[in-house]
Amino acid sequence: MANQALMANAIRALAMDAVQQANSGHPGAPMGMADMAAALWGEHLKHNPANPHWADRDRFVLSNGHASMLIYALLHLTGYDLPIEELKNFRQLHSRTAGHPEVGITAGVETTTGPLGQGVTNAVGFALAEKLLAAEFNRDGHAIVDHHTYVFLGDGCLMEGISHEAVALAGAWKLGKLIALYDDNGISIDGKVAPWFIDDTPKRFEACGWNVIGPVDGHDAAAVSAAVAQAKAGEGSKPTLIVCKTQIGKGSPNRGGTAKAHGEPLGADEIGLTRSALGWEHAPFELPEAVYQDWDAKAKGASAEAAWNEKFAAYAQAFPDLAAAFERRMKGELPAAFDQVVVDAVLAAHTKAETVASRKASQLALETLTVQLPELLGGSADLTGSNLTKTAATPDLRFAADGAVVRTEDGRIGRHINYGVREFGMAAIMNGVALHGGFIPYGGTFLTFSDYSRNAIRMAALMKQRVIHVFTHDSIGLGEDGPTHQSIEHAASLRLIPNLDVWRPGDTTETVVAWACALRNKTQPTALLLSRQNLNYAPKDELADISRGAYVLAEPSRVGLKKKAKAVIIATGSEVQLALKAQELLASRKIAVRVVSMPSTTTFDRQDVKYKKSVLPKGLPRIAVEMGSTGGWWKYGVDAVVGIDTYGESAPAGVLFKHFGFTPENVAATVEAVLAD
Repeated sequence: MANQALMANAIRALAMDAVQQANSGHPGAPMGMADMAAALWGEHLKHNPANPHWADRDRFVLSNGHASMLIYALLHLTGYDLPIEELKNFRQLHSRTAGHPEVGITAGVETTTGPLGQGVTNAVGFALAEKLLAAEFNRDGHAIVDHHTYVFLGDGCLMEGISHEAVALAGAWKLGKLIALYDDNGISIDGKVAPWFIDDTPKRFEACGWNVIGPVDGHDAAAVSAAVAQAKAGEGSKPTLIVCKTQIGKGSPNRGGTAKAHGEPLGADEIGLTRSALGWEHAPFELPEAVYQDWDAKAKGASAEAAWNEKFAAYAQAFPDLAAAFERRMKGELPAAFDQVVVDAVLAAHTKAETVASRKASQLALETLTVQLPELLGGSADLTGSNLTKTAATPDLRFAADGAVVRTEDGRIGRHINYGVREFGMAAIMNGVALHGGFIPYGGTFLTFSDYSRNAIRMAALMKQRVIHVFTHDSIGLGEDGPTHQSIEHAASLRLIPNLDVWRPGDTTETVVAWACALRNKTQPTALLLSRQNLNYAPKDELADISRGAYVLAEPSRVGLKKKAKAVIIATGSEVQLALKAQELLASRKIAVRVVSMPSTTTFDRQDVKYKKSVLPKGLPRIAVEMGSTGGWWKYGVDAVVGIDTYGESAPAGVLFKHFGFTPENVAATVEAVLAD
């Protein structure tokens, strides 16, 4: 019989020792949640330390990521590839034990947590993905998708506004296999939270459609384990919150229960007192063999995965096509026919040469892509009719009273999510869906509201996740809604996020290519910046180079000049048509210019020097045209920018274009002024 008290004390010892050695970190939360962890990881969590990517493992999320030594201790003790040397190297350069858990760095960490509230929101995404995959792939007698999502969270997570978005959606979606354990210790960095956090948390969760268990004594591992068992037994139409009353820094005689235990080392003297209080008479980072034996999950995990492998083999024999599709999607691979689908879609857009808004061009592309890619899971933050993210192949996602996924008359499950007015929650849930595997999530809102989503977008980029953001109404071109809705700085701001690809296509063909690039990119999220207003199709001879982020759209010969270009106009999105019209005006004055369409600066920046020079020849003056902040364009050696560095106005789009100088005449005049210098 495992000694859960000893197991929990091992976590406390490792947490205080690692933080002390690093002289940095948060010992209190891991010490306070140690018994909760012993209950969940010791009795319930289905996982295999030898294979952290096993498809049907339970997912565990430490939403209060400052308590990182909790998960590092758990991974080390249960047998993951995280030796004691890594714990000794906590928070040091290139260690696998960073200050906050980071996916892709530490085996067994499911998501990067640190910004509070996003971990629990990621967990909602994990649970949603599990539920939808189960509905799509499971068959009678063949439940190949059958796992839980567990999340530890604290007061800080619940104070962040995003938690309200996540909790509400989890209840609406009836995520019965989502179980959250709340570390209710009443302490944050500033001290006791009572003066500023008076929410009745259990009632809040109940009001959002959750089961609530407790409060239970979070230091009674048996009671916590019984609560988890109760939550699992009652799964179905409701997620569950288990309220665990704990003491931060449990075991520390002088700092336990105080803010002093939260974010600083206990100190050598207090650690000595804590060792005595716990009866832990071992040197730092020294653990008795009995502890390792009690915690070891390798044999149990291998057995669980082996049983699942047998189940999947039977499934594959009965349903070979479904099994192949499941394996492909969990690996994140696109169908073998995808390249041809893209080629056909690009050629079709090129041939039709339609004049439509790029948001409509995006929907036209999605009409094809969602048929070919059943893993595309779309949605919108209450702007479906404006973002145009829904297609004929993606019915609305709905749930029955018993929690079951509602099917259409022809048996399909919903693949378009109504997130409500919850941009931040949508973005972080999509991160969880992508991390789980099996789906490629995309979601829409207005570009100006990307500010609400920004930190989750940054987290997707940091975690290298394929998440696609559809941002429409990308400029002052949306017109009468005025400056609150008109994006000025947003394109430039998004381009500053490392590892985020940003596309602002100028017509139907560029939009299809942008979608194809986003879908092929397994290690980067993508932001698609799309227009509300119609865009003329830009005739083009070369299609292959669009995917390189920038290409020569029109040489002087297009407008009847046999001269070499004297300048280059660089344009993105709706401003490409301005550049082409300005080229015509300049040609009438015998001034030859090249027009370069640059739908993705981030993609173009990754190209080799030779290609960049072929597009933007050295020595030619350069003029950039974009309805947004001008600052980001100077790195391309431009001589002038036709842009906007003030907020917009409320008026019809055509009036605004003229008012702010987005006319062919002003672009041409700017080119002439540069050439005259």
